[in-house]
Amino acid sequence: MSELAEQALWRISAFDALRLSAAESSRKEFQRQTVLATTLQAELRHLDRRRDGADALEVVAACMRLREPALVYLQCQESVWPVTLFPAQMLYHSPRSLLLGAPRALGALKTLEVEPPGVRPPGHWMYERVAQADTYHPLMPALWKLALQGPRKNLLHEVSGPAAYRALRNPAAQEMPTPGALGPAVERLRKESASFRKIVSWPGMSEERASRLINALYLTSNLIVSRASQSARPGVWQWLTGRRAS
Repeated sequence: MSELAEQALWRISAFDALRLSAAESSRKEFQRQTVLATTLQAELRHLDRRRDGADALEVVAACMRLREPALVYLQCQESVWPVTLFPAQMLYHSPRSLLLGAPRALGALKTLEVEPPGVRPPGHWMYERVAQADTYHPLMPALWKLALQGPRKNLLHEVSGPAAYRALRNPAAQEMPTPGALGPAVERLRKESASFRKIVSWPGMSEERASRLINALYLTSNLIVSRASQSARPGVWQWLTGRRAS
């Protein structure tokens, strides 16, 4: 794809046609870097082996964890939404803010493809590849919304398993809403570490709500994960997976 492909949302059919044209064309406007960073490629292959390659939140989490920029094509119902992540700058480039996505649409997001960025972040010395200022958006609120309203209903692989969790900051102070039972849960996690099972047992919480909250805290660098705590004993992992002790 060329950087021209990041300027709008398309129908799925238009995206497929553009992708085919980009693959076959030798015109100058389609010449670009075609190789992702080696570490990110390896992570994406690992997701494919786990059958998580289409999981939008796992792909975004991989980019954030490795701090690697990437252009992620997301299927949003019948459209394709190109989002270029810049973890180092905590920005993303998109023709439309992810915060405008309706919960139903965000809940059905899928990753179609991941490519190297076609644009650069603001202030980059390759200024001719820096897009219009109004197409860049703060990344943290978008990560928060994707975790709370996106398609993934269980814990990200990186933070799953026997562990105790604690929150560092109040997300609401950074304009990241904590509706319903999430607000009291965050306040408790700021004061004490808790296992997944314990969080699920709190008033108004459930497995899905606890998973979404932990994922959101993790993606916004607001989570301490302890594997050595008493809360992270093997019995918790057996409860999570439905396994019984032998």
